[in-house]
Amino acid sequence: MRRHPDGAGPGSSSSSWPVSHLSRKARHGLLFAALGVIAVLGVARWLRPDPRGFGTHQQLGLFPCHFRAITGVGCPSCGMTTAFAWFVRGRFDASWGANPAGCLLAGLCVGLVPWMLLGAVTGRTWGVRSIDAVFLRGTLVVATVSFLVWAVRLFL
Repeated sequence: MRRHPDGAGPGSSSSSWPVSHLSRKARHGLLFAALGVIAVLGVARWLRPDPRGFGTHQQLGLFPCHFRAITGVGCPSCGMTTAFAWFVRGRFDASWGANPAGCLLAGLCVGLVPWMLLGAVTGRTWGVRSIDAVFLRGTLVVATVSFLVWAVRLFL
């Protein structure tokens, strides 16, 4: 009979969610990742969303999108910072309008912070067997949505 990492068998009532134990290094990594995401969300709150739906990143001293300047069409990440700035203000409609992938990523970040902090404090992952799988799947989803949105904007 296969056992869950926490020792519970498939029919056991002690844990219905996959849980694995984390090394000290992984716990520190989760803590720093959570603090980094909190910092990103804090910066997004500090920024004033650009009403055009893109360009908010320029308030950080960054250059305008060169791809947009050359082609007239935004790149896959155009509007991402603006989407975050709207999201942290609870304006999910404006966030989605700026960049749907950015809206999804901001929501993912908000949801991941408590999960990462819980893992850092308890030394266990909750609901997943592998931290790598969480971040890999999240990255793939955001990248796929980014490129799909970009393709729609490019061809429509």
